[in-house]
Amino acid sequence: MTEVAVIVLTNRGLPTARRVAAAVGGAVHGLTGRVEGADAAFADTAEHLRALFAAGTPIVGVCAAGILVRALAPLLADKRAEPPVLAVAEDGSAVVPLLGGHHGANALARRLAEALEGVAAVTTAGDLAFGVALDDPPPGWRLANPADAKAFTAALLGGAPCRLDGDAPWLRGSGLPFADGAEHTLWVTERAGAGDARTLVYHPPVLAVGVGCERGTDPAELSDLVHATLAEAGLATGAVALVASLDLKADEPAVHAAAAALRAPARFFDAARLEQEVPRLANPSDVVFQEVGCHGVAEGAALAAAGPDARLVVPKRRSKRATCAVALAPQPIDTLQAGRVRGRLSIVGIGPGTPGWRTPEAERWLASATDLVGYHLYLDLLGPAATGKRRHGYELGAETERCRIALDLAAEGRDVALVSSGDAGIYAMATLVFELIEREGAAHDAWTRVDVAVTPGISALQAAAARVGAPLGHDFCTISLSDLLTPWAVIERRIRAAAEGDFVVAVYNPVSQRRTAQLGELKRVLLEHRPADTPVVLARNLGREGEVVRVITLGELSADQVDMLTLVLVGSGETRRLPRGDGGVWVYTPRGYAAKREEAK
Repeated sequence: MTEVAVIVLTNRGLPTARRVAAAVGGAVHGLTGRVEGADAAFADTAEHLRALFAAGTPIVGVCAAGILVRALAPLLADKRAEPPVLAVAEDGSAVVPLLGGHHGANALARRLAEALEGVAAVTTAGDLAFGVALDDPPPGWRLANPADAKAFTAALLGGAPCRLDGDAPWLRGSGLPFADGAEHTLWVTERAGAGDARTLVYHPPVLAVGVGCERGTDPAELSDLVHATLAEAGLATGAVALVASLDLKADEPAVHAAAAALRAPARFFDAARLEQEVPRLANPSDVVFQEVGCHGVAEGAALAAAGPDARLVVPKRRSKRATCAVALAPQPIDTLQAGRVRGRLSIVGIGPGTPGWRTPEAERWLASATDLVGYHLYLDLLGPAATGKRRHGYELGAETERCRIALDLAAEGRDVALVSSGDAGIYAMATLVFELIEREGAAHDAWTRVDVAVTPGISALQAAAARVGAPLGHDFCTISLSDLLTPWAVIERRIRAAAEGDFVVAVYNPVSQRRTAQLGELKRVLLEHRPADTPVVLARNLGREGEVVRVITLGELSADQVDMLTLVLVGSGETRRLPRGDGGVWVYTPRGYAAKREEAK
């Protein structure tokens, strides 16, 4: 289940929302202007709920049930595709599963009721009568014919008995009306079977599919091989617990495509671990050993993943560039203990710091991360979003060390978020990560197999511009005055080019304790090309406590007015000041629409 969104509309309900989020590992979404200190903010309740529902996000609303019903009613169509939606009383006394009862909502309601010491108002008939939802098997299990579950349950509610064919403790321990010789059957099997209104077919996660392939294999080739292998053996795709391979294939798209097609996770083993399976291999190969250090990839990975008591039920099969084998475990496979996941490095821009300026994608990536790496201040700014994560905090100046530890942690199979303020790709960590992979990847080959992804954040220049109006309405550029990594001669050349091109200039790192003269040099060059009354915006601590945004002129600009927490926005020759009714001033840079209208007359 993806991270739960806990919706709260008042400060009165915030304590309960926090307890809910702690119980389910979710994030608190608060209504702007009504709720203070939420992990994420929204302005339109109905719109936000619909967006979450459409994305398949489980929703727990600490609010009246009617609010959720009215907001989501236009989206209700297929109950088998809807995520769980629950309403919780502001005092936590009642938990009501409204939608997705058999897709996790009922189980979630009982879990929350226990945590909140309230009552779970479960109303679905099967759960009440038998203590189990036949169309909602445990994680990892699959029901082959969910469309028949309603008729099957109705028959049992009408008095018909059933029998269990196979091993399923979660069914055996329920209140179902079992009887020998019953016509209605619950069939538990790894074999393929269609089922019908009198036979529900359950597939336990007991199959491990081992795969190998050449580098760059067409994903369709490997997926076709896997499906053909299972079909010819009469095995159900729903019984596949995972797809396993050699760790050298952790970044191979074909392996991940095969796993995705089976709706199963991908897991990886090093060559030494696969070599331990040699006594159980049906087709050991000295050629494979010479290439990758083990005598079998597909068979070895399948057996390693399925466990010591597993048996190889389908020996290695080949296509032109890929191999596949299948092992059967006597008990459901614990995918959390089998092999290693492909590590992920999420490079996350969190904006200036306020939760309201973090993107939903950044929120999701932070929520899924096991480890957070970054400057101490940036990790502190995450607030509740950092709860339960391993923190790896560093001081300013340790940028390379931060990136290296983030890559090392991801190479171990962890889900790592490397946190930057603003946008991670603008004077931040994203560039350094890719530079390190290119420069040192040969010595750290595991880095090259990490899943690296970058999510954008609201940059300081965007935040500053929004606070004062629209100074970036026409062409602009950014310049950093820090000469730690860039020679001053290069910086000065860029300043002159920006001045001659009449760009609005966003100035990052304008001064430091040891470096104050460069801002004066920037001012001198710009004054050669634009008037002294050009608007300048000084924006400090944007989106955080102590935020200050001032508008001065280029002629007034001096180093003692700014620090490293200040962004300086210098207008172009076209930038205008517009007095506001409250005594303040808007700043904007026209793009020429007025002249265009005049030409059209």
